[in-house]
Amino acid sequence: MKLTERVTECPPRGFYVKLLHQYRDILGLWQPDLGPYGGLLNVVVDGFFIIGWMYLPPHDPHVNEPMRLKPVFRIHLMEKKSATVECMYGPKGPHSGQIQLVKKDEFCTKCLQTDYHRMSGGRQEEFRTWLRDDLGRTLDDIFHEHMQELILMKFIYICQYDNCLTYRRIYHPPSQPDDLVQPGFFKGTYGSHGLEIVMLSFHGTVAKATKITGDPNVPAGQPTLEIDLTRPVRLPVLDHLQNIDELTRLIMDIYDEINREQRLARSEEEGASVRVEEPLQGPSSPTKPKARQIDVQGELKPPDQQAFALPDEVMARNEDYPRSCRLCFYGTGLIAGHGFSSPERTPGLFILFDDDRFGFIWLELKSFSLYSRMRDKFQNSRPPSPEAFDEMLKAMQQWTT
Repeated sequence: MKLTERVTECPPRGFYVKLLHQYRDILGLWQPDLGPYGGLLNVVVDGFFIIGWMYLPPHDPHVNEPMRLKPVFRIHLMEKKSATVECMYGPKGPHSGQIQLVKKDEFCTKCLQTDYHRMSGGRQEEFRTWLRDDLGRTLDDIFHEHMQELILMKFIYICQYDNCLTYRRIYHPPSQPDDLVQPGFFKGTYGSHGLEIVMLSFHGTVAKATKITGDPNVPAGQPTLEIDLTRPVRLPVLDHLQNIDELTRLIMDIYDEINREQRLARSEEEGASVRVEEPLQGPSSPTKPKARQIDVQGELKPPDQQAFALPDEVMARNEDYPRSCRLCFYGTGLIAGHGFSSPERTPGLFILFDDDRFGFIWLELKSFSLYSRMRDKFQNSRPPSPEAFDEMLKAMQQWTT
């Protein structure tokens, strides 16, 4: 093929100007409004198309495997025609759809031919196909009644949105030179709920993991983990670590210390509100204890990694976790009843294995979650400012509550 022939196959400059002028505002990362389940959509330019790719976690419990990508819509522009929006959902191929920009940082998609979503075997065939493709399971794999209810509930819920769905913009977390590791997106194990996507971000001396996908107990948008980077935990020797009582004592000692500091701070505030002016008796007035500061790149980072093993009573969906870790910190995890009822933060242990994997031991649940970094690259995903990212996190909590 001649060079001139290759050039004519590429979209001309005017084509891209038109394409990006009309749809440039939907490029980037988005979270679908799927109630507690959420999701992660990446909208990109690919040749003659703009394609919306839904990112699905690998099948449970294979947290180290790559993400699975599923196209949900595409915008096709031919040079002499206006844009054609196509829905990609269902087994019968692309079909007619619409995209509407609702407002800044929000758009919705609508399918105009929902019969393309249906299968000849009806809902039962659609359920079996969804179970196999999205969860890597068959009906014979589901033994526990509770898991059957969770899976069926999710299928029924998402089927309500197969013709119209709203998306809200989200950002990749910003990074700072002194962050513990690079912030970003991770896949994590959540017991019978399977694998979920979380976003790790850093806020001074606190690290947060926010759910991008969720479940009926703790929905998408909620801060599943909060890690206090001023409270490192040095693990006991391996033989003692396998005893849950020893680990519980270490974590609860820190929990009690935090409560004492909070009570002292409250009493000082209450005393200041009623204190009358009088000479101080003594060299100085009581002060709030300073939080212990650490240098995660310095003295508290051991030259060799610490040996690690889960306590015998702690359950893990994936036994293929690292047997050594770099650092550990006190943290809390968010738990709740069905429908996000009675949410509370419960103490636990955050374990940093390496730059791409971390874990969390939920003491109250005697359960372990393993998280592995998503290695996908995202364009048009950086927040305009740190303040914009913080505002997004606040808004995400309201989307599902």
